[in-house]
Amino acid sequence: MNAPLRLGIAGLGTVGAEVIRLVRQRRGQLAQTTGRTFQITAVSAADRTKDRGVDIDGYSWYDDAVSLARDGDIDVFVELIGGEDGVARASLEAALAAGRPVVTANKALLAVHGASLARAAEERGVALNYEGAVGGGIPVIKALREGLVANRISRISGILNGTCNFILSAMDNDQREFAESLREAQDLGYAEADPAFDVGGFDTAHKLAILTSLAFGTEIAVDDIYVEGIENVSLQDIRAAGQLGYRIKLLGVAQDTGHGIEQRVHPALVAKSSPMAEVAGVFNAVSLAGDFAGDLMIEGLGAGAGPTASAVVSDIADIALGNMRPVFGRPAAGLAKYRRARMRAHEGGYYIGLQVFDRPGSVAGITQCMADQAISLESIIQRGGAARRAAESVMPVALVTYETKEQAIRSALEAIERAGHLAEPAHMIRIEAA
Repeated sequence: MNAPLRLGIAGLGTVGAEVIRLVRQRRGQLAQTTGRTFQITAVSAADRTKDRGVDIDGYSWYDDAVSLARDGDIDVFVELIGGEDGVARASLEAALAAGRPVVTANKALLAVHGASLARAAEERGVALNYEGAVGGGIPVIKALREGLVANRISRISGILNGTCNFILSAMDNDQREFAESLREAQDLGYAEADPAFDVGGFDTAHKLAILTSLAFGTEIAVDDIYVEGIENVSLQDIRAAGQLGYRIKLLGVAQDTGHGIEQRVHPALVAKSSPMAEVAGVFNAVSLAGDFAGDLMIEGLGAGAGPTASAVVSDIADIALGNMRPVFGRPAAGLAKYRRARMRAHEGGYYIGLQVFDRPGSVAGITQCMADQAISLESIIQRGGAARRAAESVMPVALVTYETKEQAIRSALEAIERAGHLAEPAHMIRIEAA
């Protein structure tokens, strides 16, 4: 048996505490698998007195995570603080500068500063592992860095945020509006008191940026992602999608268009017959298209202390075994400059939710605006009866188009709004073959 692998853990929230429990509970199994005993020697957090449900009395305590990162008595620095800057970034950079391998679950830090961190790790010849940053316990990072290394990836799509998936599933299953489903998610601890980062799509965007760099060999480009959240998805949209044979999911999608990489996060209609539509609750799923491996889908719990701790410990095990890969699948110097494909070049089907003034010729005028842009309609449904709004009646109408270009859809909707047919702006949701 080789010398023990000494761990320093910064951040003792739910994940950090669970990592401690897991290392203790699986000590013998990990030693047999890796040939080294995992030994937690030091920890750091903001509050030493907080009850975390796990005994930390036997570990050296550091008030400052940067000092822990520089400690010569640890072999691996585990960063579980969170946040794209501040002490998380400073401590991780300090560990790399000291030539110390790092394990992190910090997707925001990697999405914003991944390129510079990758260079720092490579300059010192140490590992920077981050399986827990994307998809919780789903081994999607390992799949891209190792299992699919011989493939050319053409597309990634996935449900990458458990909070949003829980809310949309609750709206569908229980026929409740967004606000009520969000409150349930908060009561159950799936959503924060301020849920904007999750429901606004930004958490998904950070994860997608990491997957895009791994899949396509490009520099991280989180600022080039088109982002829509789920705040405007209504129960009417959920019901109309169901009538049409779809479910609504928040997807992160990245694909090689041949003239750049398109990255987008937005609600999407996916066919009920597709595997992605069956992913419910707080589960995540990632679909990958490889030229030799074909289409793959990985599904599992996307968040929570247990799944994320499992991913963190798997990263530590790789270090114990001496397994090291370039941070983003290839040397940082070999990452291509990100070339963005215009979002409006996207082609596919669309769902359009409209609140239409109940006037003679309104629906005919709307369909004419679509025809003027060479858009063919697959379905037109009136969602319930007309309702009074001010002095006029308004009826909910849903349109589903055949495959078309996004620019054409946007031009048609602008024409419809100029013609005065709508009581409020149109609501567009893309249809994805997920």
